[in-house]
Amino acid sequence: MADRPYILLSCALSIDGYLGSAAPRRLELSNDADFDRVDAVRASSDAILVGAATVRVDNPRLLVRSHDRREERRARGLPPSPIKVTVTERMELDPGADFFTAGDTEKLVFCASPRLLEARSRLGTVATVVDGGRRVRMRRLTEELGERGVRRLMVEGGGNVHTQFLTDDLVDELQLVVAPFFVGDSRATRFVSDGRFPWNPDRRARLGEVRQIGDVVLLRYALSARFETE
Repeated sequence: MADRPYILLSCALSIDGYLGSAAPRRLELSNDADFDRVDAVRASSDAILVGAATVRVDNPRLLVRSHDRREERRARGLPPSPIKVTVTERMELDPGADFFTAGDTEKLVFCASPRLLEARSRLGTVATVVDGGRRVRMRRLTEELGERGVRRLMVEGGGNVHTQFLTDDLVDELQLVVAPFFVGDSRATRFVSDGRFPWNPDRRARLGEVRQIGDVVLLRYALSARFETE
């Protein structure tokens, strides 16, 4: 436990628990003030992790947006944005995606062993491809990141990644931003899928903070004894 990074899972969702709509166009769930808050969380992290589906569907850049925050990181001897990390079993990743092409920060791809050679052939010039084992397990992944010097990991989705981190009891802090509307479409992606979660009616998660940010609300849950108060 001590060897893995502090893990903060962050996401925005609708009132009915969806990460977006079923339409191809990305659904904005937050507001400018909260985007700036998320940018500050990114700037405080050593690495940001998203799943391969998020890379394909949302095409995120995963960079610190604020010039001042980038300069503060440089002043501390850090790259302007955290390391970018993704996970893949099937190797359906485009080397031209913004995840790989935006920013000069290090990019890591944890790949299942059966597709490792293919991944290194396709992505070896734009990222470091790491053997994640026959199936990529998040506990092993976080331990590997710890060995690479990552002390604070921000997990930004999507639903399958959230489920794996939470069911494996790896998350120290959960930050949920709830948007003031419903999606109402079961074809959309939910915050988590089915699983055996450590938090249940007999083990309730501790609510560490509630904060209104414009028309959204931030809920911070302490999921381990390592939870950091601000």
